[in-house]
Amino acid sequence: MSSITDRLERLPFSRFHRRLLLLGGLGYAFDAMDQASIAFVLPVVSRLWHLTSVQTGTLGSATYIGFFFGALNAGLAADRWGRKFIMMTALAIYAAASAASAMVESWPAFFMLRIVAGYGVGAESVVIAPFLAEFVASRYRGRFTGALAGFFSFGFIGAALIGVAIVPSWPSGWRVAIGLTALPVVMLLVWRRSLPESPKWLESQGRHAEAAHILATMEHEIPGRRDTPPPPERTAGSGRTDGLRDLWRAPQRRATILASALWFTVNWTYYAYFTWLPSLLLAGGASMQTGYNRSLLIYSAQIPGYFVVAAVIDRIGRKRALGLCLGFGGLSALAFGLAHGSVETNLCGLLLSFFLNGCFAGLYVYTPELFPTVVRTTGQGLASAVGRLGAIASPMLVGFMLPRTGFAGVFAMLGSVLLLGAAAVWWLGLETAGQRLHDTLAAPDGNPDGRVPLPSPAEPA
Repeated sequence: MSSITDRLERLPFSRFHRRLLLLGGLGYAFDAMDQASIAFVLPVVSRLWHLTSVQTGTLGSATYIGFFFGALNAGLAADRWGRKFIMMTALAIYAAASAASAMVESWPAFFMLRIVAGYGVGAESVVIAPFLAEFVASRYRGRFTGALAGFFSFGFIGAALIGVAIVPSWPSGWRVAIGLTALPVVMLLVWRRSLPESPKWLESQGRHAEAAHILATMEHEIPGRRDTPPPPERTAGSGRTDGLRDLWRAPQRRATILASALWFTVNWTYYAYFTWLPSLLLAGGASMQTGYNRSLLIYSAQIPGYFVVAAVIDRIGRKRALGLCLGFGGLSALAFGLAHGSVETNLCGLLLSFFLNGCFAGLYVYTPELFPTVVRTTGQGLASAVGRLGAIASPMLVGFMLPRTGFAGVFAMLGSVLLLGAAAVWWLGLETAGQRLHDTLAAPDGNPDGRVPLPSPAEPA
């Protein structure tokens, strides 16, 4: 185990980590706002441009087409050129494309710019969690990363508030809503000044002096921190890998299959549901304002979904948390399709929203722990990219199914996918709770899964 990892494991959770949580969380909040805003814009632009149901579903998938390529490329790039640079570049791309998409006059132009914006969102989203998780000791990492992902819920709520208050208010309200998603470009200045590069990534590249300097700065910033660092040590691995090919070799193959399957399952259901939610409620007979208000209510369950799972995932484990959320989410979707009346529909919608976002909290904690430092963002990027294939296809499938199978048929399909995901995590799942993030592709200490168990330390006073 490297000296960098040992020093990180000894650091208590501090103001430094809270600052990372806020900075990374705001990135996720704005990413979510960009993604969620399209759900409230679609009913307006589909009427404005006289789109068919299939065209509307295709437009809803545009962001996720870009997200697929952004996630895949950014994961590889961040393992090669560094986490911070890729994350900042991605933010600039997405903010510029979002601003431009608010000014277009036709749906093909809007479609193309949404792909570019999705590229930036995908590239940024795939880097934040594995990047910042590398600063946190294993005994806090589940709660930290789960809470970090929880900022997505604030972005979705923000998008819903904008959708309710602005989009229906006047004919160009949808342009204002999309334009507001470009505001996080100001975060570039904050990130450049406040975020250090990952010391674990620097060490994996042989840049030991830079890694040690960042660790020394962290240790100096934490009040009362006076541990003597261990003697300098070099990790056995190097930063050179074969990229994606390494993910399909032992001991990473099982983790790669598992992570990809889980991301596909959750993204398929999540984006079919939330992209179409206002439109599905309108198809069920609600007026536009009523549909938007009920969507806002259902979106509100995202916040407890993320943060409840973040609070318990270190205690009950990653595998159990994901399995329970997938299973109960599947049952909620099946019940939603059979619900009658606003009370039943709202209750089932709230439960599905809660469990789907609990799934994402678990995924953002779990996935970086499955891969070593030298391919961590590559693994996260591949799994996220596979997931975005689901996010691309499922809104289009809903557009095809809705006129043919109706409300119940759509939710029967979504519930079945979630239940299959629950079976997969119980069958293939690896438990990573309480284990250190490993650095190299070699399996340390004879552990075939390439992870080092960490004894449970006493919580600091």
